[in-house]
Amino acid sequence: MKAVVMAGGEGTRLRPMTANQPKPLLPVVNKPIMEHVLRLLKRHGFTETVVTVQFLAALVRNYFGDGEEIGMSLSYATEEMPLGTAGSVKNAQDALRDERFLVISGDALTDIDLTDLVRFHKENGALVTIALKRVPNPLEFGIIIIDDDGRVQRFLEKPTWGQVFSDTANTGIYVMEPEVLDHVAAGEPVDWSGDVFPKLLAEGAPLYGYVADGYWEDVGTHESYLKAQADMLSGKIDIEPDGFEVSPGVWVAEGAEVDSEAVLKGPLYIGDYAKVEAGAELREFTVLGSNVVVKEGAFLHRAVVHDNVFIGPSTNLRGCVVGKNTDVMAGARIEEGAVIGDECVIESEAYVSSDVKVYPFKTIEAGAVVNTSVIWESRGQRTLFGPRGVSGLINVEITPELAVRLASAYATTLKKGAGVTASRDASRAARTLNRAVQSALTASAINVRDLEACPIPVARYETAREDCAGGIVIRTTPGDSQGVDIVFLDEHGADLSQAAQRKLERVFGRQEYRRAFPGEIAELTYPSRVVETYVRDLQRCIDMRGVREAELKIVIDCAGGTASLVLPQLLGRLGVEVLTVNNRLDEVSPTETLAERMRDLQRLGELVSSSRAAFGVRFDPVGERITLVNENGELISDDRGLLVVLDLVASERRGGRVALPVTTTRVAEQVCRFHGVQVEWTSTSQDVLTKAAAAEDNIFAGDGRGGFIIPEFSPTVDGIAAFIRMLGLVARTRLTLSQIDHRIPEAHLLKRSVPTPWAAKGSVMRHVVEAAGDRRVDTTDGVRVIEDDTSWILVLPDPAEAVTHLWAEGADRDTAQDLLQDWARVVESAGS
Repeated sequence: MKAVVMAGGEGTRLRPMTANQPKPLLPVVNKPIMEHVLRLLKRHGFTETVVTVQFLAALVRNYFGDGEEIGMSLSYATEEMPLGTAGSVKNAQDALRDERFLVISGDALTDIDLTDLVRFHKENGALVTIALKRVPNPLEFGIIIIDDDGRVQRFLEKPTWGQVFSDTANTGIYVMEPEVLDHVAAGEPVDWSGDVFPKLLAEGAPLYGYVADGYWEDVGTHESYLKAQADMLSGKIDIEPDGFEVSPGVWVAEGAEVDSEAVLKGPLYIGDYAKVEAGAELREFTVLGSNVVVKEGAFLHRAVVHDNVFIGPSTNLRGCVVGKNTDVMAGARIEEGAVIGDECVIESEAYVSSDVKVYPFKTIEAGAVVNTSVIWESRGQRTLFGPRGVSGLINVEITPELAVRLASAYATTLKKGAGVTASRDASRAARTLNRAVQSALTASAINVRDLEACPIPVARYETAREDCAGGIVIRTTPGDSQGVDIVFLDEHGADLSQAAQRKLERVFGRQEYRRAFPGEIAELTYPSRVVETYVRDLQRCIDMRGVREAELKIVIDCAGGTASLVLPQLLGRLGVEVLTVNNRLDEVSPTETLAERMRDLQRLGELVSSSRAAFGVRFDPVGERITLVNENGELISDDRGLLVVLDLVASERRGGRVALPVTTTRVAEQVCRFHGVQVEWTSTSQDVLTKAAAAEDNIFAGDGRGGFIIPEFSPTVDGIAAFIRMLGLVARTRLTLSQIDHRIPEAHLLKRSVPTPWAAKGSVMRHVVEAAGDRRVDTTDGVRVIEDDTSWILVLPDPAEAVTHLWAEGADRDTAQDLLQDWARVVESAGS
């Protein structure tokens, strides 16, 4: 006996879950509804089945194939247009001519005893037997009244309460004799309950109703979809989830990793190869799909999460559905009844209200409060580039596939046959992404010089020295071991300009990538002696007079990063006594948290003090930035470190120009004026600072975050060159760092960040300009309002996050604090 599974419905009431997949493929406890139906059929001996398909038919066929994986034989009958419940079965008539058959919906969850249903049909000699189920609310179903023998007396499709005459609903499960199809017109939309059955009943045909005892749920609404998950987890349906019941009601599938510190309160289900971190809490009726990641502090209750979803730290999901391949970022909250479609991004701190529907491929901005459904609007990324290049979580936001597309877009902006350097830090993630990048570049006719793991300053220098068209650097995000940055370089080794970034973004957005013809596939080479060349040129360009004579002792912390590949070779030539710590490559922990950084700096200070060293330097893991410790073992902050190095350079050069971002304390201006040096104020953009440093009369530049530019060697940020330059200056000045620090006036510069919705950022800046009134305003970057000679406030929108940054400086700390509070109120009121 054959079965017919009707799988052609669109499931419009279940959108956006069914916006890009048919309803029968919706997962219930990680298996499509239709798979549960097919397994029920197989359990009752129905191994040969015809599947009727129409809406997104290819997806159903591709998923189930010929049925071999579930031990069945499947064939398909495709409708060119919707033919209704009876018309779709008529469309499969060629496969159903010989014997009675069973019809069942592919989008209803049930464990009805089909064997007993067929027995009932045979015993009564019925033409059609309809499986019925008593339901509390029959308004959404066709209702049927039967006599004591089970013979059908009356039909009514989807009644009002005033029309309800029974609670026995039509389940859409039928046993039929093949001649019933003679009563269905071919090629026309025809329904069983609305057209065929009333006609047969009027003709006196033997139609019977079988009142079933088993479970049946028509998964037609979001509420019923969540109910079906909960009922299955509660054991109300005779279907056991795949996996292992590790504790009562807690099911864990193969390959899943659940930290022992995670809180699990069943019944719930964790899909195969999902990962639940310590501190996460999963409550009743939560279902996690395959490859879902739940970070620490996340809370899920009655949440259904489809495959390949990332749930960030401190998120809160209650009674909602999250579609596959979606990212829910840190601190986001999704409320009861909300449905998030496939491949969406819910950014950090966003709030999705109850019953809101977010359709596929949408992005909800950080901090946004969404009270209405997002259907047509599609807000992609505000900008591809952030302050550190293209950044995101490894294998969540930054995947090998994305790296290939980015590299292809970058290659398309360059000429065929051009050369590009590729480099990385020591992490495994960077190594993996670097391989993807190299493949994309060579496939686009771009020759690649693979520098492998090396400090970023070396990569920048090699890019400029070899006349390359640019470079790509992949590094772990500072302070976040789960993040990665892809940094694109221009022909000078500097970060891409804003114009070049926009050009790359346009190519990436259009996905119009250039590909090489077979004879144009480019070369991948591994240049030799890159570090030796860098060290030789560094020594040649930077003034090292007096270093050997000073007999300095220095303590260096390489932070387990790539600077350790260069410093031993470099320091061996300088005649300096050096104590080096963390002088190795750490591919497991390629960055450090703030707490780890402060711990290592404290240890560095102790080593400097106990060894009576001249000073200590800690490099970041990619050798780009440095942090200083004075001879007493005291940490010098980044702001103060900029002033100390600036004073050293300016006092020796006694002329020229330095480039500093507008966020720098104006004490820097006093230092420069004292030594006869001019200041050029620039925006906070790294490429703008680099261009200013490349000017002919520039002697120094710094960004106030441990990044220094030594123009006589390179116009880009270079922590190794800055350290060597500083070594020569300290040796010649014969002053300690604390003495230099003490002669520089104290700065009172405070910073604060105010959350600001993206839509309000323009309004905020307009209000700031209006509030400035007659005071002097500087718009080099953001809006700087000058109160008097010693006091100013800078308001600067963040280019990558929904916040506005404020810097305030005054003659004393109280003045700066008052200024900061006053202008923070202006920003908050304008952004509310």
